[in-house]
Amino acid sequence: MADDAPVILNSPVAVGAALAMMSKEERTAWRMADGPPRPSPAERNLDIPFPFGWYPALLSSELAVGEVKPLRYFATDLVIWRGEDGVARMLDAHCRHLGAHMGHGGRVSGALLECPFHAWRYDGEGVVHDIPYAQTIPPRLRKPCERQWPVVEANRLIWFWYHPQGLAPQWAVETFPEATDPDWTEFDIHEWRVFGSLQNMAENAVDVAHFRYVHGTATFPTSEMIWDGVRRTSIIDAGLDTPQGRVEARIRALMIGPGQSVVRFTGIAETLLISMVTPVERDEVSVRFCFTQPRAQTDGVSAFMAQGFIYEVCRQLDQDKVIWDRQRYLAKPVICDGDGPILRFRQWYRQFYAEWTGG
Repeated sequence: MADDAPVILNSPVAVGAALAMMSKEERTAWRMADGPPRPSPAERNLDIPFPFGWYPALLSSELAVGEVKPLRYFATDLVIWRGEDGVARMLDAHCRHLGAHMGHGGRVSGALLECPFHAWRYDGEGVVHDIPYAQTIPPRLRKPCERQWPVVEANRLIWFWYHPQGLAPQWAVETFPEATDPDWTEFDIHEWRVFGSLQNMAENAVDVAHFRYVHGTATFPTSEMIWDGVRRTSIIDAGLDTPQGRVEARIRALMIGPGQSVVRFTGIAETLLISMVTPVERDEVSVRFCFTQPRAQTDGVSAFMAQGFIYEVCRQLDQDKVIWDRQRYLAKPVICDGDGPILRFRQWYRQFYAEWTGG
């Protein structure tokens, strides 16, 4: 959608003009398209380090036993594979021999990854265990790679640990019983490419003023904020007027570090949302929303409300994307008294930067 799209005067929100004329199919394509022409990351102040933490790589179902896949996250080419033992492992993608990308043509040998170029075989720490045509393995190849990518599986997702200095994980991935409960649905997945920074996106959660002007809410939401080490919890109590009367609702959003984000919705439609939000480049973030709901809620009138609720959450992210795709990062923003705890959020978020002392 062009930046100079015609203004729709009766649009309830400022970004409505950018989205209102799209069909469902056009909007789905727009979410994953290359996006608008934009300045370089440096011109947008996005050339800042990535925050460390656990991040989602794939759905567990997307990596079969014996399968090898290329990935790109944190401006780095990666390779992930699932050994014949069922364990997922990840490395920098390029072979230590002559630089072949092992995510393209690599194959699994037992628990090891075999390079497609000369069949060198690696374990999950990057140690070379076999060179089929050599009598000896050079000693330096028997040592793990400097940069490690620890991997765990939880909540039907594959998570990996990123730290720019290679430090070991500093907390665990949390599990949520609804994600694997047979009485809850399979994930309903919606995805986007956002051309901005992870921090700008994360600040939305505490930016109360934008809900009215971007999402068209009637009031500015208020919430209880709990700051607890690497965890941040937001609890919003709200309600919806229905023909049967007012239905009370609660939204409980949890961030554990910058990369694990989970929202529980109760009252109007019982829903668990796990956000797969992982940086690809300095100015690109991969976003997938994974919704699950009680199976008992997927029939009759309740199903209509449940699906409508998912639609509304995704619609709001569409609206945010219009802003994020063009937003700069301001290290010293001018904050007003009605903006919400943006500066408090930045103070909390700063702990996840190992290489940066910016605002």
